[in-house]
Amino acid sequence: MFQQVARKVRGPAVNSIRQMSSFRPETSQCPNMMEIGSRRIYNEEHDIFRAMARKYFEEEIKPHHDKWEAEGSVSKEAWLKAGELGLLGSCTHEDYGGSGVDKRYANIVWEEQAYSLCTGPGFALHSDIVMPYIENYGTEAQKTGILPKMAAGESIGAIAMSEPSAGSDLAGMKTIAKEQDDGTFVLNGSKVFITNGQMADVVIVCAKTAPEKGPHGISLFIVREGMEGFSKGKNLKKMGMKAQDTSELFFDNVVLTKDDLLGKLNHGFYYLMQELPQERLLIGSMGVASAEALFETTRTYMHERKAFGKPLLGNQVLRHKMAEMKSDIVTHRALLDQCVELHAQGKLDSYMASMAKYKGTDLQCAIADDCVQLHGGWGYMQEYAVCRAFTDARVQKIYGGTNEIMKELISREI
Repeated sequence: MFQQVARKVRGPAVNSIRQMSSFRPETSQCPNMMEIGSRRIYNEEHDIFRAMARKYFEEEIKPHHDKWEAEGSVSKEAWLKAGELGLLGSCTHEDYGGSGVDKRYANIVWEEQAYSLCTGPGFALHSDIVMPYIENYGTEAQKTGILPKMAAGESIGAIAMSEPSAGSDLAGMKTIAKEQDDGTFVLNGSKVFITNGQMADVVIVCAKTAPEKGPHGISLFIVREGMEGFSKGKNLKKMGMKAQDTSELFFDNVVLTKDDLLGKLNHGFYYLMQELPQERLLIGSMGVASAEALFETTRTYMHERKAFGKPLLGNQVLRHKMAEMKSDIVTHRALLDQCVELHAQGKLDSYMASMAKYKGTDLQCAIADDCVQLHGGWGYMQEYAVCRAFTDARVQKIYGGTNEIMKELISREI
């Protein structure tokens, strides 16, 4: 789909890309870490898509984000515009409304949202967590009935795993889908911390169907808005990511048929393990991209802000801090780009994805802290992007599996 709208962004940015297309500098060599036309894992077609995505976040998201933070969610119009441009479900097959492109395109959307420092839109979870579950494990009827609307932004997706007493411990979940004599299932339980929960039209719900089997007795179900017994709790008040709706979901005797089962019965845990590497990669990727954006924001501030008659960058101690930050960022960028390239080839394993998530989010939080410090008192003011980015960053080390869990997973291969 995006090929149809790419012409709209062909201009000076893309012309400059072409002029340097024979050599693609790495992030460490660029005058700006977010420069279009850099990094060897991409090509000119990726650059055109990136320019379009950047334009979208600059024009359609940034101007409204403060309002959405106050309201607790983004507008449906923002989703529809993203769908129109092909920014949702870009890797989904064309038969189901996507563009069928390689996974580097999805990474570009993750990065460009992170570069905008706008955390409200839950596009990554919708496009690259929920949609792949349906495409990879759903029936033809589920795929044709759900995915085109999700790619268009008409239907918003969520996935419900975490519970009040079970976060990273999936085996501890209490939500039950009990099979009945007529072949239906009755779903009871609750979920919490669900991204896109308030706006969701389609929710993939993890539930135990054979509790005696532990994690191997988990199944996935598709629950739709309007089903009797399905309700949404309050939009949760969070430390950060205030424009991203995060909700409690409740299931009170929700009757589900075999058509609502996603994949095979009692195969849910296997499906989760298959899809978690992409989830962890996207979290790590957005972490490193956010660190790059924060560095550039702080670099600009330190050129412009004066103290004792000279710009802050005239101070050697502060320059050295910036040098440390840049070195850390470009080191982590190298790891992330390796992971992205391997993922595009279908060769990314869970260990590397766990490293990407752990190191990328640790970096993000460290850089956000440094940037607040370098902004001084202004870094503590909500009107400054670094202040909001500091609180937005903290959850990155928690969801998608805590970083402590990531270390445990990595250690198993040692």
